Amino acid sequence: MAKPLFKNYTFEFDKNEKKILLNFCKTILKQISADEKFYADVRSFTSIVDKLNSSDLEIKLTKEEKTKLAFRLKENVDHMAKQIKGSGFLKRWLYKSAYNQYKVLLDSYFSN
Repeated sequence: MAKPLFKNYTFEFDKNEKKILLNFCKTILKQISADEKFYADVRSFTSIVDKLNSSDLEIKLTKEEKTKLAFRLKENVDHMAKQIKGSGFLKRWLYKSAYNQYKVLLDSYFSN
């Protein structure tokens, strides 16, 4: 079976998913904006934030934006899983909700 030549990077996020991704991208921008070696990432995440802030129903990402967002989400989900595994009840309870939201986003939109 032949591979498709072009992939569709258009996503339809609901209101809550947009809000979660917007907070995630803004947090990443705060963390990496001071370092010059992350200039390409800052540019990509700034573009993603602008697209998520728009009132469009469909969000069209470039391949680079989709790849960077999916990679950072996967890193975040893996980190949260490690934090949940090695923590006490209260910390696990606090992380579990955010972990589930990011995991659902990753699985439904950004899994290959």
